[in-house]
Amino acid sequence: MTIHEIYMQQCIQLALKGFGSVAPNPMVGCVIVSDGNIIGEGYHQQYGQAHAEVNAINSVKNKELLLKSTLYVNLEPCSHFGKTPPCADLIIENKIPKVVIGSRDINSIVNGLGIKKLREAGINVTVGVSEDDCKKLNKRFFTFHNKKRPYIILKWAQTADGFIDLKRSEENPGKAMQISNPESQKLVHQWRGQEQAIIVGTNTALLDNPKLTARQSQGKNPLRISIDKWLRLPKQHHLFDKSTPTLIFTAADEPSETFLEYIKIDFEKAIIPQILNELFNRSIQSLIVEGGEQLLNSFIELGAWDEARVFISDKKIEKGINAPVLKTKPISKENISNDKLLTFLP
Repeated sequence: MTIHEIYMQQCIQLALKGFGSVAPNPMVGCVIVSDGNIIGEGYHQQYGQAHAEVNAINSVKNKELLLKSTLYVNLEPCSHFGKTPPCADLIIENKIPKVVIGSRDINSIVNGLGIKKLREAGINVTVGVSEDDCKKLNKRFFTFHNKKRPYIILKWAQTADGFIDLKRSEENPGKAMQISNPESQKLVHQWRGQEQAIIVGTNTALLDNPKLTARQSQGKNPLRISIDKWLRLPKQHHLFDKSTPTLIFTAADEPSETFLEYIKIDFEKAIIPQILNELFNRSIQSLIVEGGEQLLNSFIELGAWDEARVFISDKKIEKGINAPVLKTKPISKENISNDKLLTFLP
């Protein structure tokens, strides 16, 4: 590993501290080195607040050292005025002679312009250090800008014999079966607090009455989403409690309220692309698809997924609703108490 790669890995570790707090901005970490010593570091801590480069430069006690320093950052410094001034301008103002960048920022308002501005100011700029790691760090950000949709995580729990639930109906709703164990459930709540949105289908919302919150974790609640073509869901269900922003995609004309918004779509056309387009327009960069069977299979058939997280318990029910099937092998396996967590990529 080169010295550049060592410092870039430090940038990545710093950037991860902002996970779940900076979206729709990317996670960014910055390290400033002078004569082989780290003299400053920082990361983007909260959306709308100072960027990593600003925090790193501000952390340097002796600003004279900046004149002979190298600034490392995992993503190209911004060149435009957004919620904060351009980081490229701040680097130039502080006369930092060398900048090492992990990956370009593919956002159209940046994409090479920050690098261009730095080079035109006479700064020695190196690009592409640990680039794959830097892109993996911000896979949600890159997927959003490349595919014009959120990064999609499929999630479900299934029994050892391959079912995700007992067969239930609106007439015979029964009680939702708890397949995964409490430790797995806590992990799911942690994921909810890290991602921007979560969606369930009509039947899941109707029969399970889920809250879809991150109540067992430290994170903030995701945007809750469900599909309800003809407004069948009871208004006393948790999705309508207005405790956190919620979207309902429907064919009906229904007025929106605070924290409860109805989005009319055309059910004669493919539903999922319409939903993903709406989320893209709202700058939602990540989405958990949490069920049920029909919705999960719809995403799978469309090829609209980037990651799948599947819990397999040791319980057996012999008959029920079949779990979705992925035509790929898991990239990782993890034991969580008596559950197995498998992770898949397309």
